[in-house]
Amino acid sequence: MPASFVHLRLHTEYSLVDGLVRVKPLIKSLTSMNMPAVAVTDQNNMCSLVKFYKAAQGSGIKPICGVDLWLAGRDEDAALSRISLLAMNAQGYRNLTELISRGFIEGQRNGQIVIQRQWVAQASEGVIALSAAKEGEIGMALLGGNPAEADELLREW
Repeated sequence: MPASFVHLRLHTEYSLVDGLVRVKPLIKSLTSMNMPAVAVTDQNNMCSLVKFYKAAQGSGIKPICGVDLWLAGRDEDAALSRISLLAMNAQGYRNLTELISRGFIEGQRNGQIVIQRQWVAQASEGVIALSAAKEGEIGMALLGGNPAEADELLREW
């Protein structure tokens, strides 16, 4: 019987800042634990996609394609936060690649790509947005003791 837990925010070796997980050992480990699926959400890229997709499918694991991005705040001076985006289908995949490309072309900020909130709204078809835990806007609001702001952000997204 497959495990019911599925990782939805996992960084591989292609997340140059914090990724240590190599794709082939990852798939081998997930297979041994009977995990049915996994989402790879590397930082600002989907460079592991082909390697990950082939390895996962070859092992009977459903590959979920995603990306972890820096998100601009509501105001110009607001702190950056993270957002994790997953592709639900081919349109979602295209939208993720467009967001990443747009970030590299138009969203450079101190050498980091930053996605604007309205870009995410424009490219939302076929995309699932996750809060990015404590690094996301909602998590940051909760950790900052602002539950009303967290609730407002949750409703906005």
